[in-house]
Amino acid sequence: MNRLFVICLLVWSARAADPLVYVGTYTDSGSQGIYAFRLQSKTGKLAPLGLAAATSNPSFLLRSADHRFLYAVNENGNARQMGSVSAYSIDGATGKLKLLNWVSSRGGAPCHLAFDRTARWLAVANYEGGSVSVLPVHQDGTLGDAVYFARTGSYAGSVAFSPDNRFLLASDPGADRIYLYRFDASTGALVIHNPAVAVKPGSGVRQLAFHPGGKVLYAVNQLSSTVTVFDFDSEAGRLKERQTLTTLPGFSPDNQAAALLLNSDASQLYVSNCGHDSIYTFTIDPRQLTLASQEDFPTLGRTPRHFAIDPAGQYLIAANQDTNNLVVLKVHARTGQLAVVGKLTEGIAKPACVLFVQP
Repeated sequence: MNRLFVICLLVWSARAADPLVYVGTYTDSGSQGIYAFRLQSKTGKLAPLGLAAATSNPSFLLRSADHRFLYAVNENGNARQMGSVSAYSIDGATGKLKLLNWVSSRGGAPCHLAFDRTARWLAVANYEGGSVSVLPVHQDGTLGDAVYFARTGSYAGSVAFSPDNRFLLASDPGADRIYLYRFDASTGALVIHNPAVAVKPGSGVRQLAFHPGGKVLYAVNQLSSTVTVFDFDSEAGRLKERQTLTTLPGFSPDNQAAALLLNSDASQLYVSNCGHDSIYTFTIDPRQLTLASQEDFPTLGRTPRHFAIDPAGQYLIAANQDTNNLVVLKVHARTGQLAVVGKLTEGIAKPACVLFVQP
């Protein structure tokens, strides 16, 4: 076999293995939309690929399970004006995004998205006015108009489907409630189920994440800088608080907890702190599924609004919204602890979300 061909094939294979990194932004201070990077898996360095799609306030991103399509909220509007959700196809070679269509989110300032288990439905949390919409996802990646719309309370901070696909949960950081809806995967319909679950007043419950087994829900509380562990009864559709821990190593009055994420084997839970500007790591007991504090690690920038871990579990990238930079942290293969690789300070303004795509 031709030696040059072999070399080119090896280089192509190495590049093909490197994931794309998409960064959603707020577009009121110089940003134009969604930006793409290539993560060099061997070094942890980010290679900028430029603007992937021009769009307004794509502050949260979600990809399809097959990594072919990307969905972005357009966090516009208010309690009286609606925002939207945009659908894109992904060019794995260039990182460019092609707009397929966009639809109304049926509420103001959409801020979070979640797929149901069948990937036929996309739930949207509309922060302003407090509402949840369910959008159909077509085979060609396009979105249909909302088939269901429900008011929550004062705000809707995030949405999460239960692993058995029978329930949709929505957080309300203003009312300190978690709302549960019975979900019909054949029609996309929601039916309110049981009274809303109350958390401690002033907590500001925001993001939610189920343990893969479906027996436990983790909730990050924005205002109190805590994480709460709930037992989830999937038959009855009930939550029961079991544990609440701080996301800080000490007192930090100006902090707000932001995003939370489980690693691939659900042995660690990570939370970002905005104000303390750190990622806090918890270990998860494999039997009890409770949390134990492990460490906090600085993000080398202000307001780490969001973060993500690459598909291989090697690197964590945090988006520091108020210092316009991304930081790449190495994830220890055994302990899950973090170490600095480097940070990128150019070409990104007001980063708000990080999304990995494996082309």
